[in-house]
Amino acid sequence: MDLFDSTTQDVSGVPRVGSGSPLAVRMRPASLAEVAGQKHLLVQGSPLRRLVEPADDSSRRAAPGSVILWGPPGTGKTTLAYLIATSSGRRFVELSAVTAGVKDVRSVIEDARRRLATGGSETVLFIDEVHRFSKSQQDALLPSVENRWVTLVAATTENPSFSVNSPLLSRSLLLTLQPLTTDDVRVLVRRAVADERGLGGTVTLDDDAEDHLLRLAGGDARKALTILEAAAGAALSDHDRSGEPVAGADDPPVVVDLATMERAIDVAAVRYDRDGDQHYDVISAFIKSMRGSDVDASLHYLARMIAAGEDPRFIARRIVIAAAEEVGMADPSALQTATAAANAVALIGMPEARIILAEAVVHIASAPKSNAAYMAIDAALADVRAGKVGTVPPHLRDAHYSGAKALGHGQSYRYAHDAPHAVATQQYLPDDLVGTTYYRPSDRGFERSVSERMERVKKILRGEPG
Repeated sequence: MDLFDSTTQDVSGVPRVGSGSPLAVRMRPASLAEVAGQKHLLVQGSPLRRLVEPADDSSRRAAPGSVILWGPPGTGKTTLAYLIATSSGRRFVELSAVTAGVKDVRSVIEDARRRLATGGSETVLFIDEVHRFSKSQQDALLPSVENRWVTLVAATTENPSFSVNSPLLSRSLLLTLQPLTTDDVRVLVRRAVADERGLGGTVTLDDDAEDHLLRLAGGDARKALTILEAAAGAALSDHDRSGEPVAGADDPPVVVDLATMERAIDVAAVRYDRDGDQHYDVISAFIKSMRGSDVDASLHYLARMIAAGEDPRFIARRIVIAAAEEVGMADPSALQTATAAANAVALIGMPEARIILAEAVVHIASAPKSNAAYMAIDAALADVRAGKVGTVPPHLRDAHYSGAKALGHGQSYRYAHDAPHAVATQQYLPDDLVGTTYYRPSDRGFERSVSERMERVKKILRGEPG
């Protein structure tokens, strides 16, 4: 069980941060004002703010009793869990899904119940990597969530729809963290350079070194600060060996240049393993290689994941996503291949699953590419969220109930199958959106023929001569 010893935690149970802690830990935000990005979760009155800043008892009762934080690594999931505990005065207990069992979960819950019964403080139970919990472990959390014996905060990098049991997911508020932008990470890096909690101004980054660091961090704040710490350490060590005085309050900071940054990145890099940061680098390269139609690179990264013992179901899910997002309607059979592979992998297992995954990867990587359908649904959603909805045209409204005819519902509707080519001339979009185009097929693969057909169909819909 990954509970912190009392010698390394404060009275609330939150781990103490000492001068020897990693830079990423020392620079963990102490308030919501220091949180980078995630503005969509931090607006006034949001569920997250009610959890972190309950102004009174009624606000605390209105706050969600269970939260699942889903997002890429280095976006602040652990930070938000700590803020929920420290800012609201609750007791904090952390479990790692990698090492904790059902017995550990039940022990924490029973202790939390006893504290509540005796007037003690509420407990925040933070579970990192909750997707690694088995079904029985997740089921053990249900009573505590339903009865609010604990405030559960669970973090995951996996899609909760696949990795979290439906009963627990339905009783939790799902908060999706967005990847940090380059500017978000830049703010964090510069704060770490200047802040006394961090490097305290002992170093400064030249522009090339900072840009290189931000490129390699890829929106991962923890990775950025880890590299920064290694680079600062290398620069200060070089400075010490040069025989010059160590930078003090009145001395100029030591400059970290591009060469020092590159050398530090080599030192900080570790081999791929499924629990390390390289996991995310390799899966990112895998997806981008399939998107870029490089079959050999795609197979290389697939092999690295298989050799490291990656869950083949995880790989299969990424292939399914790539089939829909990267190939799309340029080759509709790619999604069929990917979903068939996912089912086969679950049925067969390793080592034979490597062959199934390889076939799916070759199909996705070698297929023509189009993200037109992906872009189309996002554009349509953007309009709906912006209020561009309009009313459903009367001839399309439901006419199968008493009184609908008097309201004009269904009148003048033309049944498509009665028209030539099964396309009838009539309006389908609301008046406010007539003429809007969301789906713009590419000229690649199957979509080339789709594009030609859609042009003919649109002319018929508008009543124009063919």
